[in-house]
Amino acid sequence: MKKLFIEAQNALTQQLEEASKNDNLVVKNVIHDEATIKEVFEKGEGIFRLLPSFVPRRFGKAGRRLKLHPDDYFAYGMKRGSITERWLSSTIAAQNGEDAKADEGLSYVSVDYSTDDKFSLKEAIEVLGEDIVGKELMDKYNGWPMYSKFFDNMNPLFHHLHLSFKDAAKVGKLGKPEAYYFPKQMNNHTGEANYTYFGFDPDVDLNEIKQRLSNFKDDDTRITELSRAYRVELGTGWYTPEGVIHAPASVLTYEPQWNSDVNSVFENIVSGEVYPPEMLDEELPPEEQGNVDAVLNLLDWEKNVDPHYKKRYFRKPIIEVDNSKYCQKWITYGNDFFAAKELTVNPSESITIKDNAAYGCIIIQGHGKFGVYDAESPTLLRFGQQSSDEFYVSEKAATEGVTITNNSKVEPLVILKHFGPNCPNVPSVEQ
Repeated sequence: MKKLFIEAQNALTQQLEEASKNDNLVVKNVIHDEATIKEVFEKGEGIFRLLPSFVPRRFGKAGRRLKLHPDDYFAYGMKRGSITERWLSSTIAAQNGEDAKADEGLSYVSVDYSTDDKFSLKEAIEVLGEDIVGKELMDKYNGWPMYSKFFDNMNPLFHHLHLSFKDAAKVGKLGKPEAYYFPKQMNNHTGEANYTYFGFDPDVDLNEIKQRLSNFKDDDTRITELSRAYRVELGTGWYTPEGVIHAPASVLTYEPQWNSDVNSVFENIVSGEVYPPEMLDEELPPEEQGNVDAVLNLLDWEKNVDPHYKKRYFRKPIIEVDNSKYCQKWITYGNDFFAAKELTVNPSESITIKDNAAYGCIIIQGHGKFGVYDAESPTLLRFGQQSSDEFYVSEKAATEGVTITNNSKVEPLVILKHFGPNCPNVPSVEQ
């Protein structure tokens, strides 16, 4: 797996270098000075302040819950579609078509409030190595192996799956397990459909699935007729293994996931929007494209028809600590790839929290201090504007403890924290 990570990172570096030669793709104010990277790291006492990374998609329509200015949801142009995602602590780029900029989805570190100068989190990790992510992650993955995002669509997403590590390796990519959490603070509405489909009905006939996919080019597959839907409960979440088909709800979702952006789409019409046939098999090797059996082989069949799917993959929060000063809950757990917590600091309280692994985080309510930084959840962001709501914490800073202060006398300070596979004491799930 480390080899694939290195190859993927090298490919991204080459993309960025090629893009730098194209005036239309140049990213302004990016610096590549190792001394500056180390200086910002030291000034932040092992914590970086990240800039918002908004991502458009050519499908779906914006749910408009990302706290982005209403005029900026088409900041990439109408051809690129609306902004429906914000990527968090990302060292990979979105697979967003030939018109995408090479660095779409990458997280950047702000040098200072007084300047627009920045450098990528990817480059910072290359420079700092185990000083930022720790020895274990560098040894196993040569960097930071996960990221998170806010997914924000007004309509439900198509029924699709993410490739397993074995299948993704055939096309030089990584598998993509992912998890969901539905924060109450970000969901003033739940869009057109507040339910998610997972897998298939346990009694489904595989031949019926094959028949519907065979007609992908010519007729509505209506594939969710063969699936199971679960209504979303805000303040809870799910874990979705690779190879499991799913159609996410139109609820803003916090999604910790593996470093990948690879899928196969089984549903060709959603909310009247038609999806092209290449989305079914474009992540297969060229010799397997057009082969429906090869597409079906991407399914982890046992997981998809598991009659106890909810028991195994639904995630209610598990309280880690709850006292008069703060409450911290596990919200993503029970897998080998990543974990996440929700931290709530009560009004006027100051605490020091120790986590023995590097992590990224995003503030979704309140204001105060996060380490040496001012911290606040924004009300409204212009595209390209700096913010004080997203941070990346090095392993050493996390282990020594980050002091967090809630400066409000009335409002909680709420933070979502995403960790890699080396996060200690993650709860398991009874099967």
